[in-house]
Amino acid sequence: MVDTRTRPSAVTLTAAAEQRVADLMARAPDDAIGVKLSTPRRGCSGLAYSVDYVSDEVAFDEKIATPGGIFYIDGASVLYLIGSVMDWREDDFQAGFTFENPNAKGACGCGESFTV
Repeated sequence: MVDTRTRPSAVTLTAAAEQRVADLMARAPDDAIGVKLSTPRRGCSGLAYSVDYVSDEVAFDEKIATPGGIFYIDGASVLYLIGSVMDWREDDFQAGFTFENPNAKGACGCGESFTV
């Protein structure tokens, strides 16, 4: 018997985050196939969130279809992100993606990085 259930995505994107992905893809470089979230080692707590254009699909990356384009999650970062919610927030002074990550055990004072 084949299991036909759909596996939930590691990260849930809010409507605002999906719209931001669409905005980014509307002005993406010609070779961009999507936008990718990764967690490189950076900052004083160890890991940071990084969102970049991607031009090549990597076999172990998670692939999420959004109305505005493909959103990838770096395969090596998925374990740090399971259950997270990604949002886009803008106000008079700043704009950026925000993350509610149940795996984060701490963050640095400036909010640049987190630890699991």
